[in-house]
Amino acid sequence: MRRPCCDYCGTVGRLRPGAKNLLAVTGAALLCAASPLALGLARADTLEGALLLAYQNNPSLNAQRAGTRATDENVPQALAGYRPKVNITASGGEQSLSTTSKTASSSPPNSSVWSTSSGYNSPFSVGLTMTQNLFNGFQTANRTRQAEAQVLASRATLANTVQTVLLNAATAYMNLLRDAAILDLQRRNVEVLQEQLRQTRDRFNVGEVTRTDVAQSESSLAAGRSQVLTAQANFASSQATYRQVIGVNPGKLAAGTPVDRFSPKTLPGAVATGIGTNPSVAAAQFNVDVAMRQVKVAEGALLPNLSVQGSVQKNYLAAGSLATMESYNASLLGTLTVPVYQGGSEYSLIRQAKETLGQTRLNLDVTRDQVRQSVVQAWGQLEAAKANIEATQAQVQAAEIALNGVREEARVGQRTTFDVLTAQQTLVNARVAVVTAQHDRVVASYSLLAAVGRLNPEVLGLHVPTYRPQVHYEQVRDAWAGTRNPDGR
Repeated sequence: MRRPCCDYCGTVGRLRPGAKNLLAVTGAALLCAASPLALGLARADTLEGALLLAYQNNPSLNAQRAGTRATDENVPQALAGYRPKVNITASGGEQSLSTTSKTASSSPPNSSVWSTSSGYNSPFSVGLTMTQNLFNGFQTANRTRQAEAQVLASRATLANTVQTVLLNAATAYMNLLRDAAILDLQRRNVEVLQEQLRQTRDRFNVGEVTRTDVAQSESSLAAGRSQVLTAQANFASSQATYRQVIGVNPGKLAAGTPVDRFSPKTLPGAVATGIGTNPSVAAAQFNVDVAMRQVKVAEGALLPNLSVQGSVQKNYLAAGSLATMESYNASLLGTLTVPVYQGGSEYSLIRQAKETLGQTRLNLDVTRDQVRQSVVQAWGQLEAAKANIEATQAQVQAAEIALNGVREEARVGQRTTFDVLTAQQTLVNARVAVVTAQHDRVVASYSLLAAVGRLNPEVLGLHVPTYRPQVHYEQVRDAWAGTRNPDGR
């Protein structure tokens, strides 16, 4: 028995010495085509390398990282409610004034004197105003906690995006590997069918078979060529998807390996881990906190507001007066505002916020149910893929034996050409089923790891600098001023 050299080579059965089973030979060569052993010294792209590139370069993931950094800014915006607001104002210009006044005169009695003063003035004033909020119904505190919950929800969403991107990368890699193997299988099958047609025509020329046998061989060859065209289209589509997800054109791919060793060993354990650690559940929980704080913010609109304002102003050549040369004033005033009735909008906002809170709590339950369903589904697919590998390997071995037997029987006239072609196509289908089962085995293991919330570079052991959203958050949280965006590193 030949020993398999890779995951895709586990179905190489026992080959009879000198047998003309070209399909079995070419199928074995196909299953090794993506293996490092078959590539010799040539460097092969690995699944781990593809995941690393996707983690670094995928535009969807980079966009979500930028979105998380933007969400970080909600916290300093909320904290601004604790800080003073300072404004400097200055005004100046030219004025033309003319004033006519009436004054009483004692000579002659009951008479009036009219006088007019006119001229040009260049008033200028400069002032500084500082306002400090002292109490606003706890709205600033609740907005700050709400912003912090939004940051945590955004981080959980980012972690979920990481899982999605890595799962898509693993799927794209394995799809391309599968489609390349199937394409090679179909091409080899066409070569075998061409040889079968040549032999059938030779036997027809010597009268061993009829024209019907030749037509059957020609039909099988045409069907094989059609399958090659379909496989080529699937391969080209997988190449495009690989380029989109991973960010580079594919090279020679090494065989992928499953990662179910990182997943829980039992289904109940997997379900419990998924509900507890899946980032989708975490994001939904933080969204509940966001909605809860929004209710508190809305209720704060019913409470009093207290603020203090200080101002300093210096005027030169006061506007509206030719006699005032300069003036100065300063003030420190406290303002207490007690809302009584504002048209009812504040009550509507409170009711709306409570309904939104109820909605987010229901969404949390929905998310937990979805995670539970995803874990169970992925677990079932993984178990089915494992069993399917054994079944398809047995199918290939049986199909090889059957094809060899049918060919031997056809030589002595006990089988027809159609029987040979049917057995040959059965073997091709069995080998395609093995390739597909191996693909499903790897993809299902990644799907299960994603469902339980553990598909990340740390668990996979990828040698790549991990993006840390906490770094950018700490850089901007307590920033009082500045417009430069930190790099988050």
